Amino acid sequence: MEQQDYDRLVEPHRAELRAHCYRMLGSAQDAEDALQEALLRAWRGLEKFEGRSSLRSWLYRIATNVCLKMLERHPKLVLPVDHGPPSDPHDPPAAPLVESVWVEPFPDERLGLGDALAGPEARYDRRESVELAFIAALQHLPARQRAVLILRDVLGFSAREVAATLDATPASIDTALQRAHKNVEERLPARSQQATLRALGDRRLRAIVDRFVAAWERADVDAVVGLLAEDALLTMPPIPTWFRGRDGIGAFLATRPLAGVVPARLLATRANGQPAFGHYTWDAGRDAFVANDIVVLTMAGEAIAEITAFLFTDAIFERFGLPAEIAAARA
Repeated sequence: MEQQDYDRLVEPHRAELRAHCYRMLGSAQDAEDALQEALLRAWRGLEKFEGRSSLRSWLYRIATNVCLKMLERHPKLVLPVDHGPPSDPHDPPAAPLVESVWVEPFPDERLGLGDALAGPEARYDRRESVELAFIAALQHLPARQRAVLILRDVLGFSAREVAATLDATPASIDTALQRAHKNVEERLPARSQQATLRALGDRRLRAIVDRFVAAWERADVDAVVGLLAEDALLTMPPIPTWFRGRDGIGAFLATRPLAGVVPARLLATRANGQPAFGHYTWDAGRDAFVANDIVVLTMAGEAIAEITAFLFTDAIFERFGLPAEIAAARA
């Protein structure tokens, strides 16, 4: 088979395989690396594919085992709330951690998301399965349990198919799935973001988002805090410092990002099935607003339950298709 024919064969599966690798690894860059390695292995082993399973199942088997191999040498990824206790908003933020231990966001458009279940046995729909809370919860599972839960509950493969993928027995797969359910459900909120966003509806969500953008850009701390849930969280990976509650968040915003010294602009995007923004701050030397972080909002009803500001700038903005800077005239 020619390379171009192979590319056409696997292209319909590329986005969902990328999403699978992201769920397994929690890192956008690692997911891209795993996807490329899996597709290379599939290309090299295509002659051995005997058609006893579907091409999709075969590709998932390869991708899953690539991810499991990568997880053997990678640290567990977390969000700051799992790394340490909340901080005093009057203290300066801690230095970013050098090692890569943080869950990363992923742009919706590269995940090939749909609202439907991936299969009749799936427990979570595709958008639910990439929400930040879900991705973070998955990272607390042992690697094989993680694979079992994703393959069974997200992708809807049968216990027999998963057993073939992991060289295990269907009974052991069922046992691993029960354990994974217990661990994940303890960490997930009672209501998924997708259920919350559907209940809000596009119009109400847009109104909340517009108010947030306007308040942030004019550095109106009271207005931002007024949009927050009482026990809201503000996290800033790779900085381990994080804050809980309106008072703590408000005190931090007033002395740091919204002190009114550095103007800011927000560009709307989508990440992990949730509303998000590219956050830009003013650089007088460039006469432009420059990329600072990707902000992801988690909603609780009409209130913002969590603001997660990912401070990985260059690569992450490129991944989201956002400019590195916004010229003053355009802003």
